[in-house]
Amino acid sequence: MLRELIRVIGSGEARRIRLHLAAVLWHAVSQGVVFVLLVPLLRALLRGETDAALRWLAALAVAAVVTGVAYYVQALLGFRTAVAATGALYRRLGDHLGDLPLGWFAAVRLGSLTRLATAGVGEVTVVFAHLVGPLITAVATPLTVLVGMAVFDWRPALAMAATVPVLYAAYRWSTRVLAETDADVDAAIGRSNDRILEFAQRQSVLRAFGGGRAHQDRLDEVLVGQHEAGRRQLRRNSLARGLFGGAVQLSVTFVLAVSALLALGDTADVPQFIALAVLVVRFAEPVSALGDLGGSLRTVKARLAQVREILDVPPLPEPGRPRTPAGSRIELVDVRFRYPGSPTDRFLLDGVNAVIPANGVTALVGPSGSGKTTLTRLIARFWDVDSGSVRIGGVDVRELSAADRTALVAPVFQHVYLFEGTIAENVRLGRPDASDEDVAEAARLARVDEIVHRLPDGWDTRVGEGGAALSGGERQRVSLARAILKRAPVVILDEATAALDSVNEAAITDTVRALAGRCTLLVIAHQLSTVVDADRILVLDGGCVRESGTHQELMAVDGLYRRFWSERDRVGGWRLKSG
Repeated sequence: MLRELIRVIGSGEARRIRLHLAAVLWHAVSQGVVFVLLVPLLRALLRGETDAALRWLAALAVAAVVTGVAYYVQALLGFRTAVAATGALYRRLGDHLGDLPLGWFAAVRLGSLTRLATAGVGEVTVVFAHLVGPLITAVATPLTVLVGMAVFDWRPALAMAATVPVLYAAYRWSTRVLAETDADVDAAIGRSNDRILEFAQRQSVLRAFGGGRAHQDRLDEVLVGQHEAGRRQLRRNSLARGLFGGAVQLSVTFVLAVSALLALGDTADVPQFIALAVLVVRFAEPVSALGDLGGSLRTVKARLAQVREILDVPPLPEPGRPRTPAGSRIELVDVRFRYPGSPTDRFLLDGVNAVIPANGVTALVGPSGSGKTTLTRLIARFWDVDSGSVRIGGVDVRELSAADRTALVAPVFQHVYLFEGTIAENVRLGRPDASDEDVAEAARLARVDEIVHRLPDGWDTRVGEGGAALSGGERQRVSLARAILKRAPVVILDEATAALDSVNEAAITDTVRALAGRCTLLVIAHQLSTVVDADRILVLDGGCVRESGTHQELMAVDGLYRRFWSERDRVGGWRLKSG
């Protein structure tokens, strides 16, 4: 497990970890020596050999002082190593998560990831403060006692050695049981966390459509499942620990019985065997601790495997020699892509070829599932294409550095997330060092100034978690202002006007017009009326671009775009009639 710990935490802490382990081993062996020195001391006392007893007592005192110093050193190193390892693992995990494809997060249950990134890291690194010392002591101290016993009389030492396979088998079984129950409980807690997060975040929908009772029942179901998993863990863990403790006591009884038979048969020194009996009891104490430690060790191994699973997810490869784009023209060259882990071999995007001119407004339209959002996210490099290339300014996005790529593209997605804080703080995320004048200009273009002026606290209005204190349209405008303030050469609006009222839709449509000529603007919209002024419209269907042109050009031919408009006009003519 040591190698795995160093692999996960990072080689930078390897020296500190090895130094801590050396100190722990020093303490464990020193403690075993103290126990062994009890034998000659007790033997001398039982024989009435005062001078010899004093000499052994002095040796025991020196060994005890050495053991105390060793305990202090290993404990201090343990806590320091735990703190350093925690910081190193958090940094490594955070850096790695920051390098993963953004699309990876869409397939991850946030409750389980949150638990691993918080409690899981602590469960791994606490091994240095509270587990490594007792674990090594539980093994090294009894082995030292066994060697010391063999020096005085090989027969009880042999009897003690004979119990080791039995103890090992009992230990393996008990730790396997503990690991299984811990895994069940961990999975139950992960399900509960996911359901609680979902239940809390979807309250508006549940209350609006009266689904609260059903979802609460499902929440109750997972909470009851967690409770039952905890009860099973308690029952099975008690059984496992009890059986291992019984195996330890039986082993001690066996060794004591052998020692007693040898003493009664006049084949051994009785005072020495009495002293050895005391040593046997001391042998049992650290071994008994293995039962609880084994379960904790299995928990650490399980957490290590989970952390390792995340760290093994390959990040987006960064170019060795990044190239600098020349402009913001976007080219899609024979792009093919399917989502990682897709159950089918069919490409969602299958041979997309298109050119999105710089500083123009290009609209993407098409039926649901045609790959519009996927295409925009490939431009932002949420994933890498399976074949073909996505180029910005003549450079494949895979040849851009992460910093250049981030600076190039400002996406505004349909589902906007605002950070808990003020409106001003959320807008300034686009460019934290922006002047007040730049912020005001971005707010004017996105029509956020209208929101600010009608709220009592103005720019200092707190938006709540996820922006819950604002309406959907207001969140979209704040997000758009954030993107404008960033001054990215490429701005992507993905369904920015979906599900908005007419006022907010008109505001965002005006913003799109205002941005024309300032940047390369790529707009996805089901509301076709919002894209009629686009310089170019790309119609996506069946994984590729079926039509391309202006609104007038596409309406002049009998194609998908014209049929979309005909359907829109037909639906727009619906009227509700009273009975």
